[in-house]
Parts: sequence; C-alpha cells; structure tokens
Amino acid sequence: MADLGGSRTEERPKWANKTQYLLSCIGYAVGVGNVWRFPYFCQIHGGGAFLIPYLIALVFEGLPLLYLELAIGQRLRMGSIGVWDTISPFLGGVGIAALVINFLVGLFFNTLVAWVLWYLFNSFQDPLPWSQCPLNDNHTAYNEECVVSTPTNYFWYRETLNITPDIEISGSLQWWMVVCLATAWCVVYICFIRGIKTIGKAVYVTVMFPYLVLTIFLVRALTLPGATDGLVYLFTPEWETLKNLQVWLDAATQIFFSTGVGFGCLIVFGSYSPPNNDCEKDAVVVGLVNSATSLYASISVFSILGFKANSNYITCLDSNILALTNYFEISDQNITVDNYDHWFEYLNGTFPDEVSSLKLRHCNLQTFLDQSASGTGLAFIVFTEAVTEMPGSQVWAVLFFAMLFSLGLSSMFGTLEGLLDVLQELNMAPKWIPKELFRALVCLICLLGSLIFTLGSGNYWLEVFNSYVGSVPLLIIAFFEVVGVVYVYGLRRFSEDIHFMTGRKPNIFWKVCWVFISPLILLVVFLAYVTVQSQKHPTYPAWNPNYVDFPKTEVRPYPDWVFAIIVFLSALPVAPIPLVALYRLICCGIFRRSAEVSRSRPNPYANDGYAVDT
Repeated sequence: MADLGGSRTEERPKWANKTQYLLSCIGYAVGVGNVWRFPYFCQIHGGGAFLIPYLIALVFEGLPLLYLELAIGQRLRMGSIGVWDTISPFLGGVGIAALVINFLVGLFFNTLVAWVLWYLFNSFQDPLPWSQCPLNDNHTAYNEECVVSTPTNYFWYRETLNITPDIEISGSLQWWMVVCLATAWCVVYICFIRGIKTIGKAVYVTVMFPYLVLTIFLVRALTLPGATDGLVYLFTPEWETLKNLQVWLDAATQIFFSTGVGFGCLIVFGSYSPPNNDCEKDAVVVGLVNSATSLYASISVFSILGFKANSNYITCLDSNILALTNYFEISDQNITVDNYDHWFEYLNGTFPDEVSSLKLRHCNLQTFLDQSASGTGLAFIVFTEAVTEMPGSQVWAVLFFAMLFSLGLSSMFGTLEGLLDVLQELNMAPKWIPKELFRALVCLICLLGSLIFTLGSGNYWLEVFNSYVGSVPLLIIAFFEVVGVVYVYGLRRFSEDIHFMTGRKPNIFWKVCWVFISPLILLVVFLAYVTVQSQKHPTYPAWNPNYVDFPKTEVRPYPDWVFAIIVFLSALPVAPIPLVALYRLICCGIFRRSAEVSRSRPNPYANDGYAVDT
C-alpha cells in the first residue's frame, strides 16, 4: 500500500527509540490528576466500589480511543490538521479545535506548575512556612486570619495566592507568582526547544522520577501510625454508591481526561513513530500504566491521609482529655487515649451538666477520614498539612513537590508539542524564523496570556478554565474523531491500515468499541454532563475572611458576565468544527457553480479551429 502521507513522511521528526516514544506518551497521560483527582473520587464514591465503573470506562472508552488516535497518526504521518483534512475537508475544524484547546489548557496548566515551584522553593525553609502562623503587623500576636483558619490554609490563600474575596475583585499581579510563572515557562521552553529531540531526553527524568518518589512515600507512609486506617478506607467498597449516576459519570470523565485523548497530542506523538510500529500494544501499555499509576498513587496518598486523620483524631482526644483533667482535677496520665471512652462515659453519667458545659469536641476517626479534598486543595492544603507532621518534613515536602513538578512538565510537553505541530501545519511560522525562536515566541505569548492567573482573583479564573475548557469540548472533539475515522474514513479502510502497520487486523472487540460502544459512551456522558450542569447555576468557593462561617469557603454564584465567559470558553474550542465545515461547504458550492457557468459559456474560438478544451 502506498503511504498516504506522501512526501510528508520524510519531513516528520522521528523518535530516537521506542523507549522515548512510550515514556513521552506515558508522561503526557500520567499527570497531576492521577495524584490529586483519582484519590478524591475514590474517597467520595465508596472507596473500592469506584474501581468498578472506572475499569469499565477504561476498557470500553479509554483504551479504544487511545488506540484510535495513535493508529491514525502513525498511518497518515501527519499532525491534527493534516489527519482530519485527509480524512475529510469538512473535518478540518477538528484539528483547529485541538489547537485552541491546547492553547487554553496550556495557559492554566503551567500556572499549576508555577504554584508547585513556589511550594518547592519554600520547602527548603526550616521550619516549613506553612507549619505555623506568622505574627501580625504589630508583632504582638499571631495573624488573626491564620489563627481562625489554619497555617496551611493561610499560606495557600494569603501567602501564595493573596486571594480576593470575590471573582469580581481582580486585585493586582502578585510579583512572586509572576516570577514562578516565568520560571515555569522557561523550564518548559528549555525542555522542548528542539521538539522531540529534547523532549525525548527530558522524559527519562520527568517520567521516571515520580515513580521513585511515590515508592519512597509509600514505604515511609506504611510505617506511620494510621496508615492502615487510610488503606482500609480506600479499599473498603460501599456498594450502594454504584446506584448513583454521578459515580459512573465521574468514572467516565476521569478515564477520558487522564488518558489525554481529544487534544490531538497523541496523534502527533503517533505520527513520529515508525510506520510498522505496534500501536495496539502501545495503546494498551499506556492505558494500563496510566490507570495503574492512579491506583499506586492512591495507596501512597491514602496511607498519608490515614496518618493525618489519625493525628487529628489524637489531637482532638488530647484537647478533650486536657479539658476534663483540668476541670475535674484528675491526676495527669490517668485519662489516656486508650481509656478515654471509659472515662467520658463515667464522668458524663455522673456529672452530665458539668461535662456539657465544657463543650468537648466530637472526636471520630471516620469523620476525619471523610474530610475530602481534590486538586489544589489536596496538594497544597491537606497533603502539606500531613507532611508537616511527618519527621523530616522538609525532605518529604521537597520530594512531594518535585514529583508534582515532574508530572506537570511531562504533561506540558505533550500539550505544547500538539500546539506547535498544528501551528506549523498551518504555516504560521515564517520560514526565515528559526524554530527555536518561534517556540520562544509561542511560550512568551502563553506566558503573557497566563498572567491573569497571577492576579488576586487568579485562582477563581483558573477554576473556570479547568472546569469548562477541559470538559465538554473534549467530549465533543473525541466524538467527532471516532465518528470521522469509523464512518467517514471507513472502518474497513482503517482496519486495512492497521494490518499494514502491525501485520494483523483489529479484533472484534476494538471494532465493536469504535463503531458502537465508545461513541455511545461519549454521547451519554456529554448529555448527562450537560443535563447535570443545566439544572443549577454554576457556583464557586470564595475565600472570604468576613464570611460568617469562616474559615469555611463561601459558595457564591458566578456573576452573569462571568457566566457568559464560561459559555464562551465552553464553545470556543469546538466552534471551528462547524465553522470550517460550513466554510468548506460554501466554497464547494461556489466552485461547482463557477464550473457549471464555465462549461455553459459559449467558446468564441469554436469556429476558428482554435477551440480550447475546457
């Protein structure tokens, strides 16, 4: 069979070896979401029971879409624009949609990397700056906002973000975050300055290092008191949660977003691999490693969260013991953690009014284990608080944030490579500009665009981008991808291409998934997501020291103008799909009419012997 990519085959960069290719795909798929999002879903959705819908989504949604993107990129030897233009000119908008979504996601995702850098820099201090409250301006007492909340909350919301109490109050640029953001973009630029040549070398560190750190954390966490409680909590299934539609919806979206399909980056990575590469095996390896990493990270995270819950439980009991000991003048060490329940029952039965007046805290280990947090809340508040209670906290803080930094970099490599490849296919890089300079200009534009996230309201805007740019648009893009390959390009033709590349045709499982199951899951998840979101006005948690229930966050509805921006951001990435199709349709109609007019026009040279063949 002839190579459908034509002369572009020689123009495409090539991976130095198979290891670099696999590590790049794994590094792109495995990101910070595996560490701070998957454990959160396990925590709120019944522990081990969540694994059932998660694995179902992996088998019938994640792996087939991974295989499809890697295979079509490898066969056509082009990036997102070239692939979809080749399949059908009317699908050219899918490639442009990938350009838009990679740009928007790159803006806010590297801000997460900048936050990680800020914490990494501060992890070298002794004591850790989030382990205790600072003094107030008069140096007469501790800062009131910090005392009312916690040192970790204060360091995150005030020292790091200097957050405003409302999204409508922008605040000023925080210079320390601007410096960290510029540093993050410089590091990313250095690592991919020459495309896959430098990325292929960087992934040896950025992909392997997180697994080393997770292993070190796991070994250390298993020796901490309370680690067993955390693991029991993780793996104890609550089967009733499977009746909740939200559990299945979250499982499907987690698989979809963690594998990185829909961005077009895997198509680009696949186009750099040899034509005879076994892309089926690669897709299975990447998908399974990604999911196994989520589970492996959850074991480490829940071991440490179990330690934190146990520490908080002991602290709670100690405060009650101190109150009882002082009020009833009981000798020290008589009331201990082990016999607290016995003493409480005795005193409460004998002196109920006195015990009630002490307003003792309700201490329950299960309650502390149920305290869930996701995303930045898990990484920068819950986990950092747990680290401060571990011996040698500086070392563990450095390791943890260095691991998150590596995970973030690996994901950024794929995002920017997908962005740059589309720009080059659109010939937006003048030939007289060196590629290194063009990549620097792209990074500079991204840096300037992401400055909005360094404002006092930046965290609110990052949540807007994270929640709405990387959700519905990706579902729509992936749906058009699988429909375009299977129903426009043709399943039989695609199967023959895979046979040409791997020496075997896809089995019945892959075909059934591509034709029916995967597009159906995408459609159902899309409709369910839109239905759930349309039933409520979007809200956001605001950090407001003047809130009545502070330090709880104040849940506020988005203002109308912000809601309009949310709708715009949700529609912007997918808008090129219908617009390009409409443009091509109009051009096709104009061309046909002009051709018909040309054929019907009389030829003035017909009778002179000089007729022109039209």
